[in-house]
Amino acid sequence: MLGAIAFSGKAIIVKLAYRYGVDAVSLIMLRMLFALPFFAGIAWWTSRKRKGVAPPPLTRKDWLGIVWLGFTGYYLASFLDFAGLAYISASLERLILYLNPTLVLLLGLVLYARPISHHQMVGMVISYAGVVLVFGHEVSLSGGDVALGALLVFLSAISYALYLAYSGELVRRLGSLRLVGLATSVACVLCIAQFVILRPLDTAFAVAPEVIWLSVLNATACTVVPVLLVMMAIERIGPGLTAQVGMVGPMSTITMGVLLLGEPFTGWVVAGTVLVMAGVAVVSRSRG
Repeated sequence: MLGAIAFSGKAIIVKLAYRYGVDAVSLIMLRMLFALPFFAGIAWWTSRKRKGVAPPPLTRKDWLGIVWLGFTGYYLASFLDFAGLAYISASLERLILYLNPTLVLLLGLVLYARPISHHQMVGMVISYAGVVLVFGHEVSLSGGDVALGALLVFLSAISYALYLAYSGELVRRLGSLRLVGLATSVACVLCIAQFVILRPLDTAFAVAPEVIWLSVLNATACTVVPVLLVMMAIERIGPGLTAQVGMVGPMSTITMGVLLLGEPFTGWVVAGTVLVMAGVAVVSRSRG
């Protein structure tokens, strides 16, 4: 539960940082710059010998998989998410990202011809109805930029679903924590390289001091810490129960959005959230 709440705080911090005039390229670079030492440390620690037994060596195929997963699951998904948050509320962003289980199902159908059951289809319809409800309400309040923001965040969710769809084999071979450390380290390097290519180097820290401290908080409390907490939870209670407990995430994002960002708390948001969470619950149970 703590991991889910910490993850959900990422959108709040990004929205707060945008108030100081920073752009998505600079903001994600700062987040990943501060997170890189932690993830590199995790990659190093999990690659050490344990009780005299060395983990499996990384092959060329492993490295190609790690780079691909780092690109799709952490670099591209994060950048699209940060860019989308410039246009939509944290509440809508979290609801769109919470569609991830349904996107994994759709990718399974497209990539592996895995059939979708009737119950799963019903759950998907319920979830997407909830997002459409909140999206329609937000468009009426904020205008057409909401469509662009929602599209960017939805593409972020697709990118992360691709990561999940292709990560199974590497997780079994390398272990979840080692893979996370390696893939996120790759993503950190990509985010930093993106800034070097697109922005002058002397502007890296030419931002408000509040942006620096928010980025440090984002990198630690909302990135590194929740990754470790969720992995520890999976080891103790399994992925199924971990995912169910993680349903506290959208509610915590909405609560923090109202309290810290002053976002509206309306019946539309409540109804949409209930629909999305109910739909994901139906999909998750039918998959289990």
